[in-house]
This record gives sequence, structure tokens and C-alpha cells, in this order.
Amino acid sequence: MAKYIAKIGLEMHCEVSETKTKVFSGAKNSYTSVPNSHVRPVDMAFPGTLPVVNKEAVRLALMASIILHCSQPEYMYFERKNYYYPDLPKGFQLTQETKPIPVGIYGYVEFECNGELKKVRVNNIHLEEDAASLDHYYSTSNIDYNRAGVPLLELVTEPDLHSADEAVAFLEHMRSIYQFANISEADSKKGQIRCDVNISIMDASLDENDPQNWGTKIEIKNVNSFGGVRDAINYEIERQTELKETGEYDQMQQQTRRWDEETQSTIYMRSKVDAIDYKYFVEPNIPKYRISKEWLEEIRQSIPELAHERKNKYMKEYELSNYDASVLTSKKDISDYFEECLKIGIDPKTACNWVSVTITGELNKENITISEFYLRPKMLKQITDAIKSGKLSSKQAKEIFYKSIENQKEPKEFISNESAQISDSTELTKIITEIIASNPSQVQEYKNGKTNLFDYFVGQVMKSTRGKANPVITKEILTQELSK
Repeated sequence: MAKYIAKIGLEMHCEVSETKTKVFSGAKNSYTSVPNSHVRPVDMAFPGTLPVVNKEAVRLALMASIILHCSQPEYMYFERKNYYYPDLPKGFQLTQETKPIPVGIYGYVEFECNGELKKVRVNNIHLEEDAASLDHYYSTSNIDYNRAGVPLLELVTEPDLHSADEAVAFLEHMRSIYQFANISEADSKKGQIRCDVNISIMDASLDENDPQNWGTKIEIKNVNSFGGVRDAINYEIERQTELKETGEYDQMQQQTRRWDEETQSTIYMRSKVDAIDYKYFVEPNIPKYRISKEWLEEIRQSIPELAHERKNKYMKEYELSNYDASVLTSKKDISDYFEECLKIGIDPKTACNWVSVTITGELNKENITISEFYLRPKMLKQITDAIKSGKLSSKQAKEIFYKSIENQKEPKEFISNESAQISDSTELTKIITEIIASNPSQVQEYKNGKTNLFDYFVGQVMKSTRGKANPVITKEILTQELSK
């Protein structure tokens, strides 16, 4: 039994990418590599400019709140969080404190980790504006204001996680919620997901439900990848355990650290006594407004099918394995592709085999997303229909699949009578009887009990037909002819 228990809470920041404009300005809300091209005067805090709340951003934030089983507010407020940093042109951030109520409080999330169902309590989820981004160089730092004002959801959990595996599984589950609910692309490569990690350890012999038994909380700021979260947690658990073993843990102050990718370690930033006083107050330029029950119900009814719901459907209705269903729902675009295959009539298990094995393998090989993949579901159906009708063997189907991708042409361009599989029983019987007649000694050995010669005859048929003979029909006819 472990000597210590880790208590881990997360503050997950995710940009709401599925709005046309930013949360308080009319600037375009989309990712671009061109700096300072999606900027309006409000984002730059020019004198005389006033914020206007993006209703769609609020709707998506409330949708996330409902999905997380939170309580929603009767009135919506925004507050100013006052601090100075070069990436914050206003000198304050428009956000939501927990009092009054933000878009959601006191919910929970259930997710799978290593085959077990876990539950994490949600303290709150709130909507705010993102800051600009800083690019640091040798002697200068450049500011890109494209991100300033992008709607951002911050999700704060209770310290209910106990390991790096659980933390990463939770973050992956939340990413799937944001993606499947069409709230965000949730793409960490675009900087749309960031995470702060709060971690402490305590004696395993004590009651972890009593906060008095918890250890000293260490906050790790701005971890930018799930891999980074895993490494930071594992490092910090090891560091704090060593302090416990040497008796130094109780002297450690509550503090903020940062994760350093180069040294693979957390580095001290400041202690709790150095914490910033943000001097929150209600934003005077955005009057509070009422969130009606009718609107909340409308939002609730508009929630699309989420990843875990699709996974359960795949397993119950289509009898797919837990593994296959997990692969198909690991990313929304993969699941959407599979759903389209089902809509146009491809058999679920056939579609699953192609999507979860052949297509995902090709995506990984080429390092592309399925939206960039040439072969669309309607084209895939050309191949599966040809297999179903006996026109193509599995081997031929794979060859045509890769030919289609390589030449950027539809599979039907390569499915011809010349390449078609031979499934005609009369034609195959004629070929097989000729082969049997040409191999009398092998026939006699087979009849004397050397049954492994059956594969020899199958091979001769394939050789004679250049691999075009339908293997199932070939074996049936061979069995009949050899038994005469």
C-alpha cells in the first residue's frame, strides 16, 4: 500500500473557438499564423471603446455548464480582474468571480481511467477573455494580439484526482466534451488548451475527505500539453515525497511553480504571501442580465450526442468492442466520418474495420487529420460494395484503396472487369477441375490423409487466376471436387 496520497485539482483553460467573433468585440475569432490581423479597438483598449457581450459565447459556456451538471446563474455578471502584464492591453481581464455565480458551479464529471469509472467534482466553470500571446526571442519579446479577447472557459475542479493518469484521462474526456458539443476545437497545437495543476500529498493513513489532513498546495502554472501535465505531476509527487521523507515538507510554504520542459522539473516562482491582489469588481460597462429558464432549456435540448453516448451506442447497437468504440470516439472528426459511413449504408463492423485500422493508420503515417484525407465515405462505399458483391477480394480492395489515395482518383476508376474478382462458380469449377487433373499424385496424397495439401491446391488456383479467384467460393468448390 502506498505511503502517501496525492491530492490533485486542475484549472483547465479552453478557448471557445466555435464563435464567429470574440467575446466582447467584433474581431474575428479564428486561428491564424498572421500576427495582429484579428484585432479591433476594443481588444486594444483604445479610449472610448465599450465591450459588447457575444451571446453565442455565453450560450456555449452555459451548454458546457449544463453538460457538467452545474447550477446555472439567474443573472449573468462580468468582473474586472486587475493586474498588469504586457499581453493584457487593458490592464485588467474581463472574467467572472465565483460570487456572484459564474456560468456554472458545483457540478461533476464522470470519466474512465484504466478501465475504471472516476468522478471529479467541479467547483466552478466561468467565461472570460483570453490574453494576447507573447513570443520570446533572444533579446526581445513580440506581442500578438490576435488571441486577446478570444472567449475562454476556465474549469476549476476540486482536488479529487490522485495520479497523473487520472489527470490526463480527465483532460482528454473534457477535450472530447468540448469537441463533440461543438464548443471548441480544443487543439493544444493552436494554444487553445492550457492547464494549471494544484497538487499536494498527504499520509495515506489519514482521512482524505477532511481538508485538515491535506498537505501544502503547490500550484504549477500554464502547462501547455497533456504530456506536460503528466510529467509535471509525476515530478512534483516525487519531489514532495522526498520532502516528506526528509521531514522538510511541513516547513514548505504554499507556492506557485512553473513547469520547465528543458529541465523536466518544476521551478519556484512565488510563495502565497507574494500572491497578487486582483481587486475584483463588477464590470461597470456590462450591466447584469437575466438568464431565462426557457433559454436554458433550449440550450439543454440543443446539446448534441457526446463521445461517451456515441461509444455506448456503438457497443450496444452495433456490437463493437470497447476498444474499437474507444478508437472511433477518440476524436470527433473520426467519429463523424464513421457516422457518415453508417448513414450511407456501410455495414457498421465493416466501416469500423476500415476506419479504426486502415484509415487511422494512413492518417498517422501521413500526419494529417481525417478532414484532410482524400477518400471520403462515399468513395469508401465504392470499395465495400465491390467486396460485398464479390467483385473484389480483401487484398484487391486494399490495393485499390491505396491506388485511389496515391492518384487522387475515386476507387471506381480502378474497379474494372479486368481487376474484378472471379466469383462465377462455373468458371472456377472449370479452372479447379483442370488443376486437379494436372496434379494426380498430389490428389492421391491428399486422399491418403495429407490434408495440408489443400492449401497447395488453393495456391494453384490463385496462381492460375493471378489472385482473382474468390477465396471463399474457391475453397467450397475444391472441397467438393477433391472429395469425389
